[in-house]
Amino acid sequence: MIKKLSGCVREYKREAVLSPIFVTLEVIMEVIIPLVMAGLIDYGIDAGSMNEIVKYGAILVICALLSLMFGVLAAKYAATASAGFAKNLRKDMFYNVQTFSFSNIDKFSTASIITRLTTDVTNVQNAFMMIVRVAARAPLMLIFSIIMAFIINVEITLVFIGVLPFLAAALFLIINKAHPIFEKIFKTYDKLNNVVRENIRGVRVVKAYVREEYEISKFEKTSEVIFKDFSKAEKLIAFNGPVMQLAVYTCMIGASWIGAKLIVAGSLTTGELVSIITYAMQILMSLMMVSMIFVMITIARASAERTCEILEETSDIVDPEEPVTEVKDGSIVFKNVDFSYAGDADNLCLSGVDLEIKAGETVGIVGGTGSSKSTLVQLIPRLYDATEGEVLVGGVNVKDYDLHVLRNSVSVVLQKNVLFSGTIIDNMHWGDENASMEEIERACEISQAGEFIDTFPDKYDTYIDQGGTNVSGGQRQRLCIARALLKKPKILIMDDSTSAVDTATDAKIRRGFREDIPDTTKIVIAQRIASVEHADKIIVLDGGKINGIGTHDQLLKENEIYREAYTSQMKGGAGIGE
Repeated sequence: MIKKLSGCVREYKREAVLSPIFVTLEVIMEVIIPLVMAGLIDYGIDAGSMNEIVKYGAILVICALLSLMFGVLAAKYAATASAGFAKNLRKDMFYNVQTFSFSNIDKFSTASIITRLTTDVTNVQNAFMMIVRVAARAPLMLIFSIIMAFIINVEITLVFIGVLPFLAAALFLIINKAHPIFEKIFKTYDKLNNVVRENIRGVRVVKAYVREEYEISKFEKTSEVIFKDFSKAEKLIAFNGPVMQLAVYTCMIGASWIGAKLIVAGSLTTGELVSIITYAMQILMSLMMVSMIFVMITIARASAERTCEILEETSDIVDPEEPVTEVKDGSIVFKNVDFSYAGDADNLCLSGVDLEIKAGETVGIVGGTGSSKSTLVQLIPRLYDATEGEVLVGGVNVKDYDLHVLRNSVSVVLQKNVLFSGTIIDNMHWGDENASMEEIERACEISQAGEFIDTFPDKYDTYIDQGGTNVSGGQRQRLCIARALLKKPKILIMDDSTSAVDTATDAKIRRGFREDIPDTTKIVIAQRIASVEHADKIIVLDGGKINGIGTHDQLLKENEIYREAYTSQMKGGAGIGE
């Protein structure tokens, strides 16, 4: 874990190294100051020598100024290093998330990934800053102060040394108890973020069903769990303060009692006692800082483990060593394909799928809810990999293609259409970033989006809100179809992508496909039989298996599921769902 995280320092190694160096110089100055103060008291004030007072006073001022300068530089470099480290960590995590397959994303919830990229990274950043600055300062201060205290008087120094095992044991117990609670807290943060995200995305549904109180209650319950767990952890961590105070005051009483006896006996001067008490405070403050570091690391450890889970996750869908870099055509073949999301042969979503689709064909897919229609088409661009069997595109196993090449040859208009914040032109450039205005207008004409775009005051410069919330469902679907067409794909997959479009517009879109992209293989998943009845072939899925394949007329005669769906829709029924 440390090796993985330290790799994120990269170009900020210089700052990460300079910070502890300046901290070391700062500590040296602070350790020298008590020694100078002892000389000022013994050889200047007690001896009544103004020259000595001026000399030691000047040295004291110089040491203080140097300490200040070194401290400022240490803080500057520590801040730069920690901020840079956090920037690289977020970047590496986000880049790795982009390589995830759908199954990798299924492993981590969206809310969990967001929490790891924000809250967890901030915790790790704070710990990193603590390490490059305070973690260097505290041990050095502790070591140097103990050495200087030993030089002045061994007997008093042993008082401070004797308290160390007690503090170490107390600190270990506190950390050991607190760490599991912090692990639990960050998992609950994931749930809280999920509640917020779900509420904001579905705010229209919440208001439509007047469920604000329910959503507030759900948020408060999750928030209350975090409050209770955090309170419990903080109560444990809070014991650190009283334990340190007990150690500090015990040491001060012991040092003062022994010091007073030694002064009376003449074996210790007043200046030496003042300096040794100052060193004692430095030793104890160093211990306090060490305990703070351990507290911060305890909190950050759980976050570090969670960030490393993202960094170490590898996609189960990768390019082969020598990938095929060209898709010959849009032909598709399924050879005895089985698929399970969990990779469990006893819990298959698709079973024994044998299917052949010629390049340029229009294929309809229908089936009841849970019949795995969407799952079937997601195997074509390798959004998932088949558990058993082969999927071939252009005569080549999809696993042998370069992923970028394969997915660039397949356009998928998913069941849940997504538009991004920006203008209509910005969204169209997702299909082809170099598309000309003429190409964009033509794609929108085929998808029947041009007719409503022209009614907007800003036309193609109309701004689309996040998620496309300022356009209707049907308009959103037509824009997504246009975006997919701009890729000039060899295979176009429409996953119930015209469900919000009226039948007349749906017919115009299908006619546009026949006339403008005849060589593109078109796969249409639809609820309406009318959307697929003119397809070259229609596939009926039932329970993850192919129940029938044929034209509209053939299936009406031979397939009971298709016939029942058609009859029900002709009578005004709801049809078969997704």
